[in-house]
Amino acid sequence: GLAGAVRRQAAAVAPDLGVELEVTGDLSGLPAAVGVAAYRIVVEALTNAARHSGSDTVTAALSADAGALTIEVHDRGAKRQGRWKAGVGMSSMRERAAEIGGSIEVGPGDTGGRVRARLPLSV
Repeated sequence: GLAGAVRRQAAAVAPDLGVELEVTGDLSGLPAAVGVAAYRIVVEALTNAARHSGSDTVTAALSADAGALTIEVHDRGAKRQGRWKAGVGMSSMRERAAEIGGSIEVGPGDTGGRVRARLPLSV
């Protein structure tokens, strides 16, 4: 499933980064397009945290409710102010969310970097 795939890929793309994965709700019945988009968004967010944050831990949360899958990835890296320069990774996360009618916010948070996406389950 999605959580297992994220755990395996997190170990591959960010072996020195402690990744805490939190799952709320039932992820077993996700539409394929939502599962693929979620996987790609989380993996890209983890890759970016490993490359750019300077953090040693990241929290990734997947939460499914009646209408959407919410993804939140927070690192504890150096706090950077202002807008982040969009590279290929950020652009691809935005495109994946938009392709299925979702939304995404990427930028600095209270404790470091933050990615928050909401993907509709009715695709």
